[in-house]
Amino acid sequence: MDYGTFLLTKQTRAHSVGKLISPEQIHPLLFPFQRDVTKWAVAKGRAAVFLDTGLGKTFIQLEWARLLDVSTLIVAPLSVARQTVREARKIDIDLSYVRSQDELNSGNPIWITNYEMIDAFDFSQFGAIVLDESSILKAIGGKMRKRLTKLCKDIPYRLCCTATPAPNDHIELGNHAEFLGICTRAEMLAMFFINANKEHTFFHNGKAYRKKGSNKGGQEWRLKHHAEQPFFRWLASWAVALIKPSDLGYDDDDFILPPLTVEPLYVQCDYRPDDQLFFTHIKGIKHASEIRRRTAPMRLERLRELINANGGQWIVWCGLNEESKAVVAALPDAVEVKGGDAAEYKAQTFEAFQDGQYRVLVTKPRIGGFGMNFQNAHNMAFFGLNYSWESFYQSIRRQWRYGQSDPVNVWIIMSDIEASIYSDIMRKDAQAKRLREGLIEQIAAWEKGELQTTTIQRDDYKERTKRGADWSAMLGDSCECMVQLNDDSIDLSVYSPPFADLYTYSDTERDLGNSRDWDEFFTHYRFIIAELLRVTKPGRLTCVHTSDIPAMAQKDGYIGVRDFPGAVIEAYEAEGWIFHGRAFVQKNPQAQAIRTHSQALLFVQLRKDSGMSRPALIDQVLIFRKPGDNLIPMTPVENGEMDNELWIEWAHGIWMGINETDTLQYNPARAADDEKHICPLQLGTIERCIKLYSNPGELVLDPFAGIGSTGYVALQLGRKTICIELKESYFNEMLKNLQQAEVEAATPTLFDTISS
Repeated sequence: MDYGTFLLTKQTRAHSVGKLISPEQIHPLLFPFQRDVTKWAVAKGRAAVFLDTGLGKTFIQLEWARLLDVSTLIVAPLSVARQTVREARKIDIDLSYVRSQDELNSGNPIWITNYEMIDAFDFSQFGAIVLDESSILKAIGGKMRKRLTKLCKDIPYRLCCTATPAPNDHIELGNHAEFLGICTRAEMLAMFFINANKEHTFFHNGKAYRKKGSNKGGQEWRLKHHAEQPFFRWLASWAVALIKPSDLGYDDDDFILPPLTVEPLYVQCDYRPDDQLFFTHIKGIKHASEIRRRTAPMRLERLRELINANGGQWIVWCGLNEESKAVVAALPDAVEVKGGDAAEYKAQTFEAFQDGQYRVLVTKPRIGGFGMNFQNAHNMAFFGLNYSWESFYQSIRRQWRYGQSDPVNVWIIMSDIEASIYSDIMRKDAQAKRLREGLIEQIAAWEKGELQTTTIQRDDYKERTKRGADWSAMLGDSCECMVQLNDDSIDLSVYSPPFADLYTYSDTERDLGNSRDWDEFFTHYRFIIAELLRVTKPGRLTCVHTSDIPAMAQKDGYIGVRDFPGAVIEAYEAEGWIFHGRAFVQKNPQAQAIRTHSQALLFVQLRKDSGMSRPALIDQVLIFRKPGDNLIPMTPVENGEMDNELWIEWAHGIWMGINETDTLQYNPARAADDEKHICPLQLGTIERCIKLYSNPGELVLDPFAGIGSTGYVALQLGRKTICIELKESYFNEMLKNLQQAEVEAATPTLFDTISS
C-alpha cells in the first residue's frame, strides 16, 4: 500500500464487525439520535452505548438485537428485566424473560435474564449479548466482570449499555473495551496511559521539574499528554456517549430535564463511640454502618414527619435491612422490596408502584436504583447515605428522567456527624460531572464522524523549509520530505530512529515512535529505509544509531531485552541494503542505572538475585552500504581527519572515549507535554561516522534530525547537510543550532590566525 493508506491504518480505532442497515429498517418510534446510534451500533457489531438515563438505551439495545437477527441474550439487573419486556412491546418486539437455557424457545431469537442467572446458560449458543447497566464491569477485580468477560469472549456481537461507565476515572473504560474484545485493559494502559506513581521529570520553559505520583489506593494512571486526542478518537470508534441529544447536534426539545432540588436534613444526635470519650470522625465503612444503626431512631422520626407533610408518591432509599424494616413499620402506606424477595414479587411490586397502587416504595439502591423508570413519582428520600456516588446518582435518576413532568425533590436524612459523607458524595458528583462533560467534549467531534460514517481528517500537519549557505532544514514527515530529494544525491546519512514508544513526543500517526507493536513500527520504518536507498549515491553508506530495547511486562508481557539492532538489520536487508558492519559505543552502567532506574543494573538486584541482573545496554552504530560502485572515494587520511593510530583505535569495533554528556543542549526544545526528554546523539559518535564515511564538501542527511546534532557536526566538519524533523519545537531549536554551527565554521580560530 502507499504511505497515505498506511497512515490511515495506524489510527487507533476499533473496526466494524457488524452489518450495514438503512434508517428505514429501524422502528419509527425511535428519535433521530436513537436511530443513528442504533444504525452505528449494528454496523460496529461490538460497541458501547453510554447514554445518560432516560435517553432510550432500552430501545436502542432491543433494536440492535432485532436488526442483527441472531440469537441474543440480554443480561440486566433483576429489577430491570421485567420492565424491559414491557418496553419491548412498544416497538413490537416479543421479548421473553428466562431463567435458564431450558426456557429458551426456538421461535423467539431474543431473550432477557438477570445477572444472577448467567451460570444457567450456555453462552456458546448465542450470536449476540447485551449487558444492560454494564457499569457492573467497572470493578477491576470484580468476579462478575471476570466471569462475564470469559463467558462472552467468543460471542461475535456484543453491546454494553450504561449511563455511568466510568464515574471515577477514564481507566475504568478499559474494562468495557476488554469485554467487547477491543483490547485488554493492560493493552489500553500501555497505549495511552502512564503510571503516575513513578517519579518522573518534566520540562517547562527550559526548566526541569520532578514530580512523584501518589501511592494511595494502589497504582494511579493518567493519560499521556500526547495520547489525549488518539485516546478519545479510539474511544469514539467503539463507544458513543451522550448527556443530552444536543451534545451531538440533535434537538433537545423532548429531552429537557425538570428542576432538581437536593437537600440534606441533619438530625442532631449525641452519638459517642464505645471506646472514646467523644466523637471525632468516621473511621471507614464499618464505622459508618455502626453510626447509621445507632442513629436510625432519631432519623426515622424526621423522615416520618417529612413524608406525612407532603402528599404524592415517594421512594425511600435505605442502606441496611433494619432501616427499611423500621421505615415500613413507621409508614402504614409503604411497601418494601428486599433482596431476599422472589423475583416475581419484586417485579409485581415495582409495577404496582409505577401504576400508583402504593404511595411509598421502600427499597435499596442496589435493588431498584438502576434502570427503573419511576417518573410516576417526583419525591424521594435517602434514609442515610453511603460513599457510593454511582448508586446515589442512579437512584436520583429513577425519577429525574427525561419524560418527568414535575420538579424532583430529593431529601437526605442524616445525623449531623455524617455530614462528611454528604460532602464526599458532592465532591464525587462534581468530579463525575467534570469527567462526563470532559468526555463528551473530547469525543464529540469523532463521534459525529462515526455516526455520519465520515472520516475526520486532522489538519495540523505542517511542512516548512529553511535554508542557509550549506544547509537545509525541513519541517515535516521524513517519508514525504525525502520525496523532494533527487535520486542518488546523498553522500552519507547519520541518524537515530525513534524507538517504538507510544505518544511520548507527539500524537501524530506520522511519528515513527507512535506504533502499537513491533510489526507496525517496522512497516512504517521500511518506507523510510526505501527512500534512503533511493536518495543515497551508489556505494555510499548510512549509519544508524540503535540499541537493544528493554522489554516491559506492561507493554510486552515479559521482562527482558528485545534485539532492536537485529530487527533493523533485517529490515534494511529486506529493502536492498548491504549490511556493512557495526560499532559498539561504550556506556557507563552506573550512569545508565541512575538515568533509567533499571532494576537489572542496581546493586540491590545483584545481591537479591543476580539472575535478573544484566549488563548495560550498549549503543550500536549499524553501517549499511547501497549496492553499486562508489565513484568518489572517501579519503579521511588525505583530508587530514584521520591517521593510522586513530584508525587502529576505531577499528576495534568498540568505540571508547565518547563522552556521554557531549550533546547539544536539549532542554529548550522540550515541550511541556512531552513525557520524556529528547535524547540527542553524542557529538563524538556523529563525528566519527562523518569523518570515516564522507569527504569535506559532501552532503550529509539526517531524516530524524531532532535538534540538529548531525547537521551541527557536519557543518563544523566542512560538509553540507539536510536535516528533516517532524516536531516543530525540535525544528525551531534545530534552526538555532544550524545557524550557530554555520557561524562557528566561518569564524577563524586563534590557530588559524597564527598559521596564516
